[in-house]
Amino acid sequence: MIWQKVLAACAFVGFSASIAVAQAATGSSKLAPSASAAGSTTVTADTVLTPEQEKTLLNDEDQILRFVSKDTLLAIKSPVKCRFISRDAVATELRKKFDQDKGAKRMERSELVLKKFGLLDEDFKMRPFLLSLLTEQIAGFYDEKTKQMNLLDWVSVDEQKPVMAHELTHALQDQRVDLKKWGSQEIAGTAKNVKEDNRHIANDDTDTAREAVLEGQAMVSFADFMLAEAGHPDKTLKDAPQLAQQLESNAGDMSDSPVLARAPLVLQQSLLFPYTSGLAFEQAVLVSDGAERAFAGVLDAPPSSSFQIITPQAYLRDQPVPILKLPDIHPLLKAAGYLPYDVGVMGELDVRMTAELFGGRPLAEALAPEWDGGIYYAAQRRNATPAEKDTSASLALFYISRWKNRDSARSFFDVFEQELPRQYNGLTRRQTDETADDERVYSTRQGDVLLSLKDNTVWVSEGFDLAVARKLRTAVDAANAPLGSGPIQQARTQRPDHDLIGGLVGTLSQFGMIKAAIR
Repeated sequence: MIWQKVLAACAFVGFSASIAVAQAATGSSKLAPSASAAGSTTVTADTVLTPEQEKTLLNDEDQILRFVSKDTLLAIKSPVKCRFISRDAVATELRKKFDQDKGAKRMERSELVLKKFGLLDEDFKMRPFLLSLLTEQIAGFYDEKTKQMNLLDWVSVDEQKPVMAHELTHALQDQRVDLKKWGSQEIAGTAKNVKEDNRHIANDDTDTAREAVLEGQAMVSFADFMLAEAGHPDKTLKDAPQLAQQLESNAGDMSDSPVLARAPLVLQQSLLFPYTSGLAFEQAVLVSDGAERAFAGVLDAPPSSSFQIITPQAYLRDQPVPILKLPDIHPLLKAAGYLPYDVGVMGELDVRMTAELFGGRPLAEALAPEWDGGIYYAAQRRNATPAEKDTSASLALFYISRWKNRDSARSFFDVFEQELPRQYNGLTRRQTDETADDERVYSTRQGDVLLSLKDNTVWVSEGFDLAVARKLRTAVDAANAPLGSGPIQQARTQRPDHDLIGGLVGTLSQFGMIKAAIR
């Protein structure tokens, strides 16, 4: 998914972080904004914990670990190491991961695809912004490689214990399923043939779902710990659904998160999705089937898509996840002068994000549940110069989305068309080249645009010459005919690679617990 690419852009660091989505539940933040030497806004601490405060918190770790184990029914198989680290140490670790990890290259590719889709502005620079964003937002993290919980020495004492409950949940998850193997199921490399294309598509949305499971479970522990600290030790999130709603509502408050507040919508939503939607998913399973199923059961048989996270009943009923497929388009692309660049699922989360950005939240909330499958493919011009390859102008892409009814398909068609003038300067419609009422042809400085609606399917091509776009559309339509009966992926049987935005979700969520999630 597109989202997964964004999230994976943060997941590649290799440690699961707590981002301060829970701050709202604990009261106002003790962190204050200031400008860094580089000029970007970050959040700095009013004070640093004293050695005595750190020692007291470390002495509480065993008690909190036992609480989390009882709350989640996940067994404690070994003690969890813990340390406090400084802001400089966190910044150094982030830079090192961004420079060295294989995910850095993936993030660069995802950035271009997101720009081609119009989800990021062309002049936006992902890497420096993510460094500022994560520096502002990380509240603590569990490192899967060292098996160590890392607490930040500038977070106030009042906020440390709930963060510990969140991170210790990750430790118990790791002890049950080994998060290094369980977490990222992405298939490495660019698909070079039709077999690899469809393998990527079949394995595209899993990482997004798994990140939501990990953070959703940790948010349940966070909420239950907050209830216990507030004098309700016998109550859990199962008994207080309004607390989950409060956490999700408060997560949208960015008044004390200046970097997050100015982040593109795709980054804001990618950062928050595993916490907010993951919490809602886990709460639904908890209420329906109890703690054993909500924790160990979900880890052992995880959901396979953002669709199942957004619609928990689909997971509980083993409802199939719609997956379209690609025919062999490689000979056509080679003849047209293109090299494979990226392929994946345009999942429900991607559709919700795209619709919100292009048409507003009410439209997104109405349209997303009507999604019924989608895939995209991006190719790069073989003759693009090195400088051009750093811009989305070197890419061409097509995207097919299927909907449960024609009205929803029409709405998505309309909102996509209305967005094109913002995305392309000098957009010119060529009505003489259109072959049907529900077809649009445009000229842009980056090539032709073809947009069409047929029954419950929307087709978008950007950058390919019109003749090539029509051939691609014919081939893809034939591979998925008859309309409404495309191949489906059965829940829990495949391990998706990346969806459009999901990679970004995975990337971001792996850095630690974010402050915006724990307000």
